[in-house]
Amino acid sequence: MKKIMDDDYEVDKLINSSLDNRFGITLLIRPPDAVKNNIQKFLNNIKTVEPNQYYYKNSDIHITVMSIISCYEGFQLERIDISEYIDLISKSLIENPEIEIEFRGITASPSCLMIQGFMNNNFLNSIRNNLRNNFKNSNLQQSIDKRYAIETAHTTVMRFQNKLNDKLQFLKLIEAYRSHHFGSFKVKNLELVYNDWYQKEKLVKKLHEFSI
Repeated sequence: MKKIMDDDYEVDKLINSSLDNRFGITLLIRPPDAVKNNIQKFLNNIKTVEPNQYYYKNSDIHITVMSIISCYEGFQLERIDISEYIDLISKSLIENPEIEIEFRGITASPSCLMIQGFMNNNFLNSIRNNLRNNFKNSNLQQSIDKRYAIETAHTTVMRFQNKLNDKLQFLKLIEAYRSHHFGSFKVKNLELVYNDWYQKEKLVKKLHEFSI
């Protein structure tokens, strides 16, 4: 928030670029509509102050379990055997993990706003560790943990695509939602998708769905 106050935040110029050709594959969780609708109520309030930022639609809201191949310029799905990825992910899952996630509160980075996700147990991170070990011991193309080692259950809901109009009012609104409860849900499925950097529905292709 101090960075935002000091105008030290990152404006993403690629969000609406037709030249953005960064793609990859991701294992993710999709929250239920009731939770996403609560998020949209928050976003609608932010839009009254900052209408020119990039807001995630319900169809694009997700929790990243693992970025298997982080988006990069020129990645082509045809160059990998997706069945091998499905098999390896299946072997990494835990039977009946009973994962429940609560979305509560807002956090910010220099580039975006995120809803905080809190897990009721450590099974999601156990699945992540299984994925790390199994992919490390395979010959499959992957870039797990190349950017950072994911351990949280947050979801990105807004990105800066323009300079802020009223950063004081914006920060005041963020503070009002600092501990807001957006809802809880049990994780029933994981999706493996081919995706762009922003997980836009029109560019995402579902490759497989795993029941847990």
